Amino acid sequence: MAAMDAPFYDVNLSYEDNYAKGPFGAFAAALESRAGAGVATSAAETAATAEASSENFLGLPVNLPFGIPAGPLLNSRFTDAAFLMGFDIAVYKTVRSRQWPCNRFPNVLSVHPRGASIDPEGVEKDEGVLADSNYGTDATRISISNSFGVPSQDPDVWQPDMAAAVAHAGAGQVLVGSFQGLRKPGMSDEAYVADCVTTARLVQETGAKVIEMNTSCPNEGHNRLLCHDPALVGRICDAVKDEIGDTPFMIKLAYLPREEQVEQMVRSTAAHGTVQALCTINTISCKLVDRNGDQALPGAGRDRSGVCGAAIREAGLAMVRRVAMARERLGTAFDIVGVGGVTTPADYAAYREAGAAAVMSATGAMWNPRLAQHIKATR
Repeated sequence: MAAMDAPFYDVNLSYEDNYAKGPFGAFAAALESRAGAGVATSAAETAATAEASSENFLGLPVNLPFGIPAGPLLNSRFTDAAFLMGFDIAVYKTVRSRQWPCNRFPNVLSVHPRGASIDPEGVEKDEGVLADSNYGTDATRISISNSFGVPSQDPDVWQPDMAAAVAHAGAGQVLVGSFQGLRKPGMSDEAYVADCVTTARLVQETGAKVIEMNTSCPNEGHNRLLCHDPALVGRICDAVKDEIGDTPFMIKLAYLPREEQVEQMVRSTAAHGTVQALCTINTISCKLVDRNGDQALPGAGRDRSGVCGAAIREAGLAMVRRVAMARERLGTAFDIVGVGGVTTPADYAAYREAGAAAVMSATGAMWNPRLAQHIKATR
């Protein structure tokens, strides 16, 4: 058991208030401490003092291949705090080619599966998973809803802010820029591919050392994830890689239950060198209900939500193993980034043992902002 800290994303505030006022808790204290000491972190200042590291992330030296995935790090204040707290890989919240609003508040609820884990292949038979505002006291067991809808600022806002986030990475730290294509009703595949390429270029212009494309957003519609169409993913990845050149490129995947699905994805993306890493998993889509059995999150189309946290740990580990086996069968080379339910140092070790070259934690890190420090203390 690990006692909960105040989360650095305040679930009782709107996304807009978090963006404007956050981060909170220990992340806020870290920023205040830096400001009080008059310390300005920049890549230029830290390069001279960078120590050689035996660890790397996509060829870039890191103190520890552990960080926070796309989602809770809304802007450069959040990524700055993450670096200060020892998370050496920070993924800037997924951006789009134009401004996109957030889903209606609330976006985060505490999720209580009947067992320790959610079965990703049994959720269709489920009558619903209880979701409420009782988050408990144990940061190692928490699971939450993730119902934001991938909000984004306009590029005129996020580009300079992401550039600042890149510049503030310290020695042995990496800022990843995450993006998602903007798919509208009636849009042709050609137009969708073009939007993905445009957004990838905008991210690259910030100086991000690694670029990630999200193919697994549960808010795009249940069973309408981009990663369910490996041929289209491959087509987009080829076009994006042509645009960004040598910049390391990875894609975020959802849980894929069958080995043939995983193999098709690897063949379409990583097998011929277009993609340097597969990051998995995002969330698991579940029907969320309150204690009366009614829809837990307000608004049309929100009967289901992506769930993240401890309840998806086993699914995340299973997916990493599945990707690793496909990599071995196909005899190809790429990295795997393990995500899903990492709340303890033991979880980090389990993902590494399963085949992940790097590991990330969102929910676990939100309620235990010292998680990276705890992992480093065990090494």
